Amino acid sequence: MPDLFEIISTTRSMRRLKPDPVPDELIRKILEAGTAAANGGNNQTWRFLVVKDPAIKKAVQVWYKKAFDEVIGPRYAGSTPPPGVTAEKYQRQGSAVAYLTEHYHEAPVWIVACLVDGPNPGRGNGASIYPAVQNMLLVARALGLGSTLTTRHLLHAKEADTALGLPEGVHSYAILPIGYPMGKFGPVGRGKLSEVVYLDKWEQPYPAVAGA
Repeated sequence: MPDLFEIISTTRSMRRLKPDPVPDELIRKILEAGTAAANGGNNQTWRFLVVKDPAIKKAVQVWYKKAFDEVIGPRYAGSTPPPGVTAEKYQRQGSAVAYLTEHYHEAPVWIVACLVDGPNPGRGNGASIYPAVQNMLLVARALGLGSTLTTRHLLHAKEADTALGLPEGVHSYAILPIGYPMGKFGPVGRGKLSEVVYLDKWEQPYPAVAGA
């Protein structure tokens, strides 16, 4: 199994996944990693819905694609690459996003990360679920499985949660489509620490990361 730091530095977003079945014992390991994460007050209000039913996934994919057609697709088509990203890389990313949109429901397993947080979910509530999501992504990578954190369905959250059959007071915060990747894991490109880390005051350099 790869070293922890290697896992962290090579956990790419894998948007092209094979339809091959994923053994339940691997999904169990991923879920166990999720429930080992920190969460607010150790209240453990998280819930994890494992979805394999093609009909359910297809019903959610409708809203996922609608969000792409309305927001994400036009953004890629009409915007310039962010600083430090080449046009070629930006185009490849857009192509991968479009591919996932069309094949979202074909990922063999979804893990839907949810919280029991009443009728008014707040931004801060994510602190009780996203650490679990990151744990699951890292363990999926360690097991040779591909995934990516998706939240686009939240642009149509009510409709997507209804399609998922979530009860009142339970909200989805992320969906992890999981499968064996078509591509290869490799180093992630995140730019230089020195460009995003400051000391005490905004934009004041932190000497410990100079040139890093």
